[in-house]
Amino acid sequence: MLITSVSLNPEHGFSKSPQTCITLIAGEGVEGDAHRGRTTQHLYLQRKDASLPNLAQVHLIAAELLEELAARGFALNPGDLGENILTTGLELLSLPTGTLLHLGSEAVVEVTGLRTPCSQIDAFCAGLQEHMWGPRDATNQKTRRAGVMSVVRAGGVVRTDDPIRVVLPPEPHVPLGPV
Repeated sequence: MLITSVSLNPEHGFSKSPQTCITLIAGEGVEGDAHRGRTTQHLYLQRKDASLPNLAQVHLIAAELLEELAARGFALNPGDLGENILTTGLELLSLPTGTLLHLGSEAVVEVTGLRTPCSQIDAFCAGLQEHMWGPRDATNQKTRRAGVMSVVRAGGVVRTDDPIRVVLPPEPHVPLGPV
């Protein structure tokens, strides 16, 4: 399990720019990224209640999803879908809530939930949003495939090719829901 790419964007926009490294700040997110903050930085959620805790400090997507989308004709680069961290070899969507991901030698993020594929995805690339939804689950809800969100528990520098170590929370495990 490796980090394939790291990205940030100092302005609120859909995509993020790949970097050689990013610095995670405990309780806040990615240094220099528009979504960094203790309270929500998502513009839609801020309009509803700006005092909500920021459960989406760091966005992770699996590189395998980009490969699958490329096979369907969507040529995407790291950072294009707004992720801060692109991973390889890790089934992000199957992790339980509260999973700790040790990134490199210092940083630790706690997985908080699933990203909901929004209409900005189609504004970025027409027809892409429908591929970010999976089949319906046991409760007849469409499954989300747009990556996971997390909060920073321990800060540090994160680089491409850094290893990822997974620490599952105590059982019973709680499946990820939308954040």
